[in-house]
Formats: sequence, C-alpha cells, structure tokens
Amino acid sequence: MSAEDEREHRPQPDPKPQPDPQPDPGPGTLRPGGRTARVRTAVLRAAGDVLAEQGVDRLDLSDVARRAEVGKTTVYRRWGSVTALVADLLVDMAEQSLPREETGSLLGDLRANALLVQRTLADPRQGALFRAVIAAATCDARTAEALRHFYEVRVAEWAPCVEQAVARGELPAGTDASQVVRAVSAPLYYELLTTGTAPDTPAAERAAQAARAAAAAGVYVISLSDDLTAPISYGG
Repeated sequence: MSAEDEREHRPQPDPKPQPDPQPDPGPGTLRPGGRTARVRTAVLRAAGDVLAEQGVDRLDLSDVARRAEVGKTTVYRRWGSVTALVADLLVDMAEQSLPREETGSLLGDLRANALLVQRTLADPRQGALFRAVIAAATCDARTAEALRHFYEVRVAEWAPCVEQAVARGELPAGTDASQVVRAVSAPLYYELLTTGTAPDTPAAERAAQAARAAAAAGVYVISLSDDLTAPISYGG
C-alpha cells in the first residue's frame, strides 16, 4: 500500500463540536463588553449630542450613526427606532448617575442631592438633554416609561438618606422617603421647564431647606387619613 493510500485509509478524528449560534439581541439590547459596549457608548453619546443640540424632532438614526462613526446597519439593527434609542439612552443615564452622598444630617444630604440636580440642569449639554427627553416623554409611551424608570432609580438611590434621618429621630416615623426626595428636585425641574432658565445654587439651597422643613413638620408622613379613596361622611 502506498503512503498516499495509507493516508486515505487512516482513521480521521471526529470534527470538533461547534458552539450553538447565539441569538441576535433585540433592538436596544446589547451584549456587554468588547466592541459591542464601545459601539453602544459611541451611539448613545452621539444621540445625546443630537438631543441636546437640536431636540428629539431632529434625532435621526442615520445621523447618529455618522456622528458615532458606526455603520448605519448596526444602529438600525440594534435599536430600530428613535424611541428605542432614547429609551436606551435613559437606561444608560440611570446606570451612570453618581451615587448619593451621606453627610450625617438630613439637611446636608438633601442639600447634596439638590446641588447635584442643580449642576446637572445647569450644564449646557445635560440641561438641554433633559428638556428634550421630557418633551419626548409627553407624546411617546416608551420614552415616558424609560423616563419614569430613570427617576425611580435616582429616587431609590437617595431615599436611604431620609430613612436614616427617621432612624436618627430627625423626622417623624412613617415619613415617605421617596416623596421627600422628589420634593427636593421638583422645584428645580419646574424652574427649568417653566422659565427656560437653569436653577442656580440658591435655588438648590431653598429646595433642600423647604423639603426638610416640610418633612420635619410631618407633611410626608403616611397615614390612613391619606387614603383619598375612602368615602367621605358629611354627617346628618
């Protein structure tokens, strides 16, 4: 038998098993790490720039792809629509938000929260970005849901400061921590949206002081009397 015939009749090893193909992620859902993470970062940054510069009406996936230096097909495949892109941007903003500060006192903690919100809204890019996203949320359910999730994450991050104040005896038992946190940022957003002017540092101080005073007075204490669905008796 020739050497060539011997090679032909020699047992061949079984082929190595191939891994099962991974399913393609849906719009806006990206695998973490590596190139995928870099693409997501670049695209979301570009989307935020467009929102801040021109508003949601001018947000276009092709333009975002060009700015991010990413293939247009990649952007359309991963996000598919402007609303999906904005929703993912809000998810990323929630993930990247700064953690709370703990100063040891309720007023100090609320002041830190108010100043963080104030600096964000006063930032030329971030302030314009929030105005655009809030405007989009008024007419798109998916964006509205993503915006609610963003604020739920931020409120949950700061609520322990109020809970700790209750434990220290600074606030009455039963105080709704989430409501106190919302009371800090509410006037700052209201000023931005109704005047077009970003709140300043004194506005942040007033917001923190007002929220603390109201909380200390028991305004945010949850009780059975807060149930407005209960029937009202008028006597007689």
